[in-house]
Amino acid sequence: MSQLHKFLFEGLPVRGMLVQLTDVWQEVLARRASNVETGAYPEPVQHLLGEMTAAAVLMQSNIKFNGALVVQIMGDGPVKLAVVEVLPDLSVRATAKVVGVVEPHFGLADMVNQNNQGRCAITLDPQTKLPGQQAYQGVVPLFDDQGQKLQRFSEVLQHYMLQSEQLDTTLVLAADAKQAAGLLIQRLPVAGEGNLSAKASAADEDQIGRNEDYNRIAILAASLQRDELLHLDADTVLHRLFWEEKLVRFEALTPSFACSCNRERVSQMIRSLGIDEVQSILSERADVEVGCEFCGKQYRFDAVDAAQLFALSQAPGSASLQ
Repeated sequence: MSQLHKFLFEGLPVRGMLVQLTDVWQEVLARRASNVETGAYPEPVQHLLGEMTAAAVLMQSNIKFNGALVVQIMGDGPVKLAVVEVLPDLSVRATAKVVGVVEPHFGLADMVNQNNQGRCAITLDPQTKLPGQQAYQGVVPLFDDQGQKLQRFSEVLQHYMLQSEQLDTTLVLAADAKQAAGLLIQRLPVAGEGNLSAKASAADEDQIGRNEDYNRIAILAASLQRDELLHLDADTVLHRLFWEEKLVRFEALTPSFACSCNRERVSQMIRSLGIDEVQSILSERADVEVGCEFCGKQYRFDAVDAAQLFALSQAPGSASLQ
């Protein structure tokens, strides 16, 4: 069962989270593998998307936000786009668009950032928007301050968190065909609780890299090996890393797989194509077929369904579906 564990280091300005996604991650991979057109993800894509999924759950649970957190990377390699969405109840969905060959040895730069043009975007989309309210989005490149390509997705997010929150953050991520997992350690803000859309205080910025307690714990966290993160249970991981520290642990949370697609949303997308485009599609085939990239569900609209979609918006004298 997938679980998220939150904890604090008693008396220290440091918090942590450990997520281990088993059934959730296996559901993501199974739905992709069942798609006859795409088939299963290549192993390097599994690793990247799994790390993104674990990281997105950690980030969503680290903020106070009533809406969807979306993590996506876009680039110029064979992985054109990878997207993970996590809702406040920790329901998760994830997908990646792969065009071309992904070699077994490919890493982040090979898959997404071959010409150093790749980007990572973090979006916070409120569930209930006020009039004129837009989703918050932060975008960072897939290279460091010296322009050098980042080789691990955890490095990208650590760079992002430092820029957005002005708080030291350590991330360890790993994924395979059975589990996606991650450990997050973060220095607590000097005043209040930081979040992705907040502006940090000058005091927070002044503390970057200077807190000895955080630095000690970060070194311990960074020693965690990939195989340990994927194959040891949460209690064992935390004991091995922090047995000399006093942890305050909270009740474990349970992430789940869920897709928010539905026929109404697909209907809106088809309307956005316009009546001429839909009519052109129906002239070549019996229906308009749309498949959800996240869960694989297929939605079909025949000529009668399509006519009903445009009936309310169709003005007298305009084109009609035959």
